[in-house]
Amino acid sequence: MQQLDILAFGAHPDDVELGCAGTILAAVAEGKKVGIIDLTKGELGTRGTVEIRLKEAQNASKILGVAMRENLGMADGFFKNDQEHQLAIIECIRRFQPTIVLCNAPEDRHPDHGRAASLVEDACFLAGLSKVQTTYQGATQTAWRPANVFHYIQSRNLTPSFVVDISVHMDKKMESILAHASQFFDPNSTEPNTFISGNSFLEFVKGRAKELGQQIGVDYAEGFISKKIIGVKGFDGIIQNKT
Repeated sequence: MQQLDILAFGAHPDDVELGCAGTILAAVAEGKKVGIIDLTKGELGTRGTVEIRLKEAQNASKILGVAMRENLGMADGFFKNDQEHQLAIIECIRRFQPTIVLCNAPEDRHPDHGRAASLVEDACFLAGLSKVQTTYQGATQTAWRPANVFHYIQSRNLTPSFVVDISVHMDKKMESILAHASQFFDPNSTEPNTFISGNSFLEFVKGRAKELGQQIGVDYAEGFISKKIIGVKGFDGIIQNKT
């Protein structure tokens, strides 16, 4: 078992980079162990192939400096929040025992995103029940529930519970996104245009981070939604926004 501080889930191989790469980069820079699990291979995507997308995900992982990345091979567009899929997530949570889980937005333009959010959140709770039995490599796993589950914000303009300053990591966040080269703007590509393949989409990603950063008086930030109230021990760590 490789215990992780943070485990980030994404319905598709580029979701994590788009939603929370800056936060991951900040955590890695602090010495935290971070992992990524993609639920599907993005096989229904208009551009690229499964083989290309898996290679792109590994390239992005090297940029982010994460400790591990796996793909669960669930059916793109058709996975469900049911017992079978919950158990697959529970096995991962118990194997890596993260303190924090990051996952898709609770509702979004792509229906996979909201469904993945519910699936991961439900599995995080169930992973803490000792009577839910799972095994890994023939050994019975111990119950484990992450302390917090946070949803990163994607296409929809959702109100965050809190935001993370990623100003010094913004350029590398964009580099990790562009590692998924088949999916994003390429003036030489002959593949069909999609919602995310235009140059304007990359500008949107930067603009969203700029907007969230402006709310706390920094250059760039990423937003997260928490279903639980977040407590602090004191005010020292709060960014003093003078705007």
